[in-house]
Amino acid sequence: MSGHSKWATIKRKKGAADAKRGQVFTRLTREIVMAAREGGAEVDSNFRLRLAIEKARAQNMPKENIERAVKRGSGEGKDGVVYEKVFYEGYGIHRVAMMIECVTENRNRTIAEVRHLLSRSGGNLGEAGSVGWQFKYMAYFSIPAAGVDFDKVFEIGLENGAEDVTQEDESIEILAPVESFKLISDALHAAKITPEDAELRMIPTTEIDLTVDQTLQVLRMIETIEELDDVQNIFHNMKISEETLAALESEE
Repeated sequence: MSGHSKWATIKRKKGAADAKRGQVFTRLTREIVMAAREGGAEVDSNFRLRLAIEKARAQNMPKENIERAVKRGSGEGKDGVVYEKVFYEGYGIHRVAMMIECVTENRNRTIAEVRHLLSRSGGNLGEAGSVGWQFKYMAYFSIPAAGVDFDKVFEIGLENGAEDVTQEDESIEILAPVESFKLISDALHAAKITPEDAELRMIPTTEIDLTVDQTLQVLRMIETIEELDDVQNIFHNMKISEETLAALESEE
């Protein structure tokens, strides 16, 4: 996971200044819909929904938009739109393996758009299973380290099935089996520890090294694909070096 949390932080800072409001709301809405669909509409018992709503509020999404998204996800909505989560597998430039997570109501449209942008950027879409074997689906938590006792987070992770708890600069990261997601979420909430990110992620089993220029090329390609409304996350197996992070920060 080298450099991934820092990269995410840099993206958030840049996105806060230049993201299109409509696109941000679309992505957040789908995040709320899927969280409510998978875990129910009660925020007290659905940690993913609570976090998704907190993210939406931080972006000043109107209350009625949030409530409508929750109803849609829980089946109370009346618009008839049904979203589903799908993963597309492929390779970017420099043979970087990619898992592209989408939330869509129209698979045919989404795969056509993803294939077009991936091909235009020098990559290619693969068959199911062609890339996925290089990743492991896991629960992931990122917690701002400031004011947080690492030993307490480590203890929570250890007691609830985490495979790894590490601190890297300004954040503490927890990796755990998917089935431990709710246990760790509830334990963090009980301890009044609020993650910046809490989600299920595709974690690469091994990472590849590229030059700074090559890494930047891949990251720009990823950012282009992420502009599609249906794309929620892109997971890859590329190591992000300190030199690359410095180059990214200089672009802010």
